[in-house]
Amino acid sequence: MSERYQPALLLEDIQHNLAAIHARMQAACARAGRSAQEVRLLPVTKTVEVDRLRTAYAAGVRQMGENKVQEAHGKWQAMGDLTDLQWCVIGHLQTNKAKVVAEFASEFHALDSLRVAEALDKRLQVLGRSLKVMVQVNTSGEESKFGLEPAQAVAFVKQLPAFSSLQVCGLMTLAINTSEESRVRACFRVLRALRDQVQQETTYAGALRELSMGMSGDFEWAIEEGATTVRVGQAIFGARALPDSHYWPAQ
Repeated sequence: MSERYQPALLLEDIQHNLAAIHARMQAACARAGRSAQEVRLLPVTKTVEVDRLRTAYAAGVRQMGENKVQEAHGKWQAMGDLTDLQWCVIGHLQTNKAKVVAEFASEFHALDSLRVAEALDKRLQVLGRSLKVMVQVNTSGEESKFGLEPAQAVAFVKQLPAFSSLQVCGLMTLAINTSEESRVRACFRVLRALRDQVQQETTYAGALRELSMGMSGDFEWAIEEGATTVRVGQAIFGARALPDSHYWPAQ
């Protein structure tokens, strides 16, 4: 799939890709009878070098999603002069990296451990910060993916009010790795149903409304199934030419 995406090197390239994605998002919202204002595009900047990220900023991007903490933190430091740029950590987090995330991130989309929740909360309390978080659910059942089993989600969320610095705002998932539309959509439907159940059975209610789901290859299906945030990288910046470790030190 990544071969479809040409590298976006210039401001005009990124502007063109952003406009094309927003148009597709609007069309998907229209098909689903939704307002385009309900869905946010989160550009995923994994392995994209800082110079191109500055170009994306010039194109209007003010939020960037990163999978690896060390890469995200390094870019945050390198772009510290852009004070209105927000960083969202969207990948699995080890407990020993929680302090780093608490320092700079505005959102964390992959919470699936009470130990991580506790570590984040402790550090956030020290820093006097809060952090928006989403709970990651493994809706595909694939062993290669992180996240809670769907049956664990409600009980897990019920324990999160103990961590007062965490603003629990929704759920996140990665769909099954297949081009079969029905199987991908099934993952998104599981997450939406879980979100509705969590709203009914926990104290978060309407405060927990976000659904972070959908990437470059399936974000239109995700929007039609209720996504409020779609995480798009290669359709904006182009195919990733190198393995992660060749660009930034391993996490």
